Amino acid sequence: MSRIEKAAAEHLPAIIAIINAGATSVRKNKEFADWQEYLPTFEAMLAAPEMDIYVALDESGEVVGTYQIHFLKGLAFRGRPRVELESVHVRADQRGTGIGRLMMEHAEQLAKDANACMVQLTSNKEREGSHHFYKRLGYDQSHLGYKKMFA
Repeated sequence: MSRIEKAAAEHLPAIIAIINAGATSVRKNKEFADWQEYLPTFEAMLAAPEMDIYVALDESGEVVGTYQIHFLKGLAFRGRPRVELESVHVRADQRGTGIGRLMMEHAEQLAKDANACMVQLTSNKEREGSHHFYKRLGYDQSHLGYKKMFA
């Protein structure tokens, strides 16, 4: 049985490996295998009150999934926060085992506990399997997204 918990420094190498393994064309060959390069940002993210990083752990304590959750303030919806999920990844050999669903249910519960008006996320156009997954969980493709990448 998998469990979800807040990420800790000892999880960072596995988190980076999972995220890099799932890199799409926009990020391919732009990420680094040296997890220590990510440590300052990881620590800053953990210290930020408006966000958290979670990991899914298998029975042996191995990281098999991860996601980042951001609590965003806004005036819409009577000032209720909204939650944005980022970098939702399940290790390739663990897809289809229910870990993604477990992580999404965990994130949704955190959003409800914070009285959020919604959970939102973006998914790269190349990730068609992910799109079907999110739709099965009740997510609507309600908006178009735009990004402007910087070097």
